[in-house]
Amino acid sequence: MSTSKPYIIGIAGGSASGKTTLIRRLNKLYKPGEICVISQDHYYKPLSDQVVDENGEINFDLPEGIDFSRLVRDLRKLKKGQDVKIVEYTFNNPNVFPKQITFKVSPIIVIEGLFIYTDPKLDALFDLKLYVEASLDVMLKRRLTRDAEERGMTEKQIEYQWNEHVLPAYKQYLLPYRANVDLIIVNNTHFDRSFKVLTNHLNELLKA
Repeated sequence: MSTSKPYIIGIAGGSASGKTTLIRRLNKLYKPGEICVISQDHYYKPLSDQVVDENGEINFDLPEGIDFSRLVRDLRKLKKGQDVKIVEYTFNNPNVFPKQITFKVSPIIVIEGLFIYTDPKLDALFDLKLYVEASLDVMLKRRLTRDAEERGMTEKQIEYQWNEHVLPAYKQYLLPYRANVDLIIVNNTHFDRSFKVLTNHLNELLKA
């Protein structure tokens, strides 16, 4: 496959639906140079440009918090055969020193994120659109565990974000786009069968 015209895949889905797990499995299976994975999270606008709710809490669960223009511009560079370098977005975490990330030109490019289908210019670039799905109960349970362990948040903080930010965004900016994807990956317990379907397709593309 010519690197001048990579195959571009979108992966969206609710918070804690399993997008990161899917990406990790793809990165483990394919070698550098075969696949390039780009997370929407690296394209968040500065904290000063984020929406603050009525209680003074930053709401990261809104598509307007993402710099889609920069993401589209970088994706078009990759399509032209140019590597892209960015600085890691750390959500202003003082314990994390931002590192430089290089997105290498690859025959398959994956864009992962909550709101990637909401931007018309980005949406038009996808050759394949995936949606990772889990029940609300499962996603909340996973988020309670993840945010407590990885971000040191209390149960009260997690439930506030879930009820005030995450759930409204899920209903407004994710569910409406579910009907327009090419493959829904259900991940309440595992997604082995769907993953096999996806990787069979990717293997055929890499052979072409």
